[in-house]
Amino acid sequence: QVQIVESGGGLVQPGGSLRLSCAASGSIFTYYLMGWYRQAPGKQRELVATVTIGGSPVYADSVKGRFTISRDNAKNTVYLQMNSLKPEDTAVYYCRAQRWPVDDWGQGTQVTVSS
Repeated sequence: QVQIVESGGGLVQPGGSLRLSCAASGSIFTYYLMGWYRQAPGKQRELVATVTIGGSPVYADSVKGRFTISRDNAKNTVYLQMNSLKPEDTAVYYCRAQRWPVDDWGQGTQVTVSS
């Protein structure tokens, strides 16, 4: 049974930083693509950042220059370093791990940016 578990969310002031972690356990395969998505209240889920098994990242325009995605293939783990956080970054952040035809999602972790 594969489990995708996120951690690291919380409450932070504008301009602050958080680091999210996502560990995929129970899989004998390394996921080709891992990434982060987010969903704010009343909005659709959107891509934040993804990274391939080779380390190539893709970022949403809204987080470029502020967020950095990285991964540890040996541990099937992906990280999201979030700096210069803004109130509009407030959302539930979901981890996604893909290796065709597998598409696994975590339960999400809340990130709240507020003074």
